[in-house]
Amino acid sequence: MSDNSSAIVRTPPPLSSSAPLSLSRAGILFGSLGVLAFSFTLPFTRIAVEQLNPLFIGAGRAVVAGVLAIAVLAVTRQRLPRGVQWLRLVVIVAGVVAGFPLLTSFALQSVPAAHGAVVIGLLPAATAIAAVIRAKERPSVAFWISSGAGVVAVIAFIAITGGGLQGLRLSDLLLVGAVALAAIGYAEGAMLSRELGSWQTICWALVVALPIMVPLTASAVASGGMPQADVGHWLAFGYLAVISMFIGFFAWYRGLAIGPIAQVSQLQLVQPVLTIVWSGLIVGEQLGWLVWIGAVVVIACAATAVRARVATTISPRGPVPVG
Repeated sequence: MSDNSSAIVRTPPPLSSSAPLSLSRAGILFGSLGVLAFSFTLPFTRIAVEQLNPLFIGAGRAVVAGVLAIAVLAVTRQRLPRGVQWLRLVVIVAGVVAGFPLLTSFALQSVPAAHGAVVIGLLPAATAIAAVIRAKERPSVAFWISSGAGVVAVIAFIAITGGGLQGLRLSDLLLVGAVALAAIGYAEGAMLSRELGSWQTICWALVVALPIMVPLTASAVASGGMPQADVGHWLAFGYLAVISMFIGFFAWYRGLAIGPIAQVSQLQLVQPVLTIVWSGLIVGEQLGWLVWIGAVVVIACAATAVRARVATTISPRGPVPVG
């Protein structure tokens, strides 16, 4: 495709101290939309596992999203990834298509969504570390202070409001593993989005995952029989497949690609707060005045983190597909 094509534009490097304000707002806007979509994931997973096999949920949602991805890629006639890009897609699959959904589905069999949010609250800091290693970003001291304060605020908030930290259990280890894998998948996905485009990256990752996810889904059906659930539980599964696994990544990877990754990722500090709110409204958990105080504190930390400067030592070159 030529440089004059309307399907591609040349974009500036990831956000830095000299980047235009409009670019900063764009990254934050897309990132916020992704966070909003993901904030429903744990409550709906908690609902789905009440009647559906966690293996079926974790793998089946990827199969549904993969079918949608094939349709979108075919209709828009996207070019195939090239060379090492296929291996990078495998990294994304391991992180956000397979690892995070499967591990959280099994973990939420035995813990409430609020408790799961305790560990998931560490994801922004983990993503920042992955961005430092993978994208060669150099967050400022102010960034690390605000990010660290946000992590502490998230953990304290959820512990006080009933999530609790009652000792390390298998479910906690699964959630820690989910955080680590998701952070790697986010960082790699953000880098690849600068080459393939944001929605193209998650679509290709879902296609690459199908040879693994289809047999896993079939195995879940073979071992437990055809899934049986009421309408509400199927709707929860549908959200996980269409929004959490598919559409939500369109906005999230777009925001991370605009970047810097470490900075935009801190928007997820707000996600555990939203998860608690949705858990109260949808799952029926009790909410008190501490929820709203905690929300203000966590959002303030997130706002400070996204405003802190982040320098980069590398930048994408050449045409970048519009996501």
